[in-house]
Amino acid sequence: VPSRPRSRCRMEREGGGGSLFFRGLQNRPHEKMKLRTRKSTLYLSQQKSTGHGGDLLGENIYLVLFTIALRICNCFLVQTSFVPDEYWQSLEVAHHMCYLTLILNITNYGYLTWEWRERLRGYTYPLIFASIYKILHLLGKDSVQLLIWIPRLAQALLSAIADLRLYSLMKQLENQQVARWVFFCQLCSWFTWYCCTRTLTNTMETVLTITALFYYPLEGSKFMNSVKYSSLVALAFIIRPTAVILWIPLLFRHFWQEQRKLDLILHQFLPVGFVTLSFSLIIDRIFFGQWTLVQYNFLKFNVLQNVGSFYGSHPWHWYFSQGFPAVLGTHLPFFIHGCLLAPKRYRIFLVTVLWTLLVYSMLSHKEFRFIYPVLPFCMVFCGYSLNNLKLWKKPALSFLFLSNMFFALYTGLVHQRGTLDVMTNIQELCYNNTNISSASVLMMMPCHSTPYYSHVHHPLPMRFLQCPPDLTGKSDYLVEADIFYLNPLKWLYREFQNDSTLPTHLIIFSILEEEINPFLISNKYERTAVFFHTHFPERRTGSHIYVYERKLKGKLNQT
Repeated sequence: VPSRPRSRCRMEREGGGGSLFFRGLQNRPHEKMKLRTRKSTLYLSQQKSTGHGGDLLGENIYLVLFTIALRICNCFLVQTSFVPDEYWQSLEVAHHMCYLTLILNITNYGYLTWEWRERLRGYTYPLIFASIYKILHLLGKDSVQLLIWIPRLAQALLSAIADLRLYSLMKQLENQQVARWVFFCQLCSWFTWYCCTRTLTNTMETVLTITALFYYPLEGSKFMNSVKYSSLVALAFIIRPTAVILWIPLLFRHFWQEQRKLDLILHQFLPVGFVTLSFSLIIDRIFFGQWTLVQYNFLKFNVLQNVGSFYGSHPWHWYFSQGFPAVLGTHLPFFIHGCLLAPKRYRIFLVTVLWTLLVYSMLSHKEFRFIYPVLPFCMVFCGYSLNNLKLWKKPALSFLFLSNMFFALYTGLVHQRGTLDVMTNIQELCYNNTNISSASVLMMMPCHSTPYYSHVHHPLPMRFLQCPPDLTGKSDYLVEADIFYLNPLKWLYREFQNDSTLPTHLIIFSILEEEINPFLISNKYERTAVFFHTHFPERRTGSHIYVYERKLKGKLNQT
């Protein structure tokens, strides 16, 4: 007796109904079978979330547009100055790169600080803005307002992309709910709001750090790519060499867990490093005119020789006692709570934060912006804290949002706005004054208090008090700004012995007015404009900025 197929025997044993059904399927002629389309709302929502229809940057298009719109609003709601480097290490350099070569018959159009003469800074980051300036110039749209705002809007767009990358990463590592809380913490952080649209190398370092973290090999990540993340880390190092400090624990972890260690180094890290460094060397060779390894010079001056301490020093514990709590703001209790609750796989994030704070604490010169790149790591713990709150979640959200918005709007619209507002007055002097050819400006303020030609865009003769550090080792070395503030009146009379050399306009902080008043009266200077600057004046920085104009008989300069 021939043996029957095993599947048929099994169906017959299970019952007659099953056997008849199975035979019916076998005897049915070959034809296409129509499957019922599932119309469940849950099924469709899951299908949409996993698909790519209507997505941008891997996320819902409405979320992307919302984030971009928020950062654009963020950009226009930050109208204050933070530190000189947001202009003097980016926009001023870019303006010098673009326009000094275009207007060769003008000798004083643009200025580079001492770091560029000593080749401590690279041209890679300013080249982004110089390219924007060049495009605007070719289109005939390089008005001063566009030169000011377009670079900041470009930085805002990059920051928005980084925000979305952080959200996507947390959605992979955890779930959408945790990702939303991390995203909320990131968007409402007052310090992120304050910095993320500024043209600072620290801002670009933070953008590259978040994006690199998206491709970093973390447990649960679907987009891990060693070449992509190491390329972004290398680019961050090219732009700001100290960026490597934050990545040391992460790179060591990757190397330790990688089974094919030699392949990782020889076929990924070394090629990426070689290409990126070559790219930087070629750019700097073009603009410096000689081969220069600016990353080595930067680390030698700022880390090994500690030249940065010339611009101020703080005690070793400053980041832990003041810097880090101030930057985190009201996120601090949620960060601590999140550190206690977060899974062990996030321990590497906490190690990265502590490691970065410890290393930067060893350097005497400290600034809030130096630790800005660790904030996204902190937001992960803050979001995890909010996700686990039950009873006090709504009050906590209200507290976080309102407190951060107060600090964000105050620091973005009020605190230290005078040094930007006064540039508007200089712009009016350039474009509305019929006697512009005879106008000149002297800024008697702490050096680099204001932007320069990137915010004027006119070859107006301007001067400010210099403050390059001593690179020769003199014990009694004093910069021009220090000499001026020792005796401002004496400095003015010595500097301007001839009336013909007097500038037509003086810009000073209010605290200086009384001390130099005899000079102002004797040389017929009159106050023509007042700008609010800060509610917290310091030793050399006043609450207001005054503009003085020299008024002569028979010659009235229009402002």
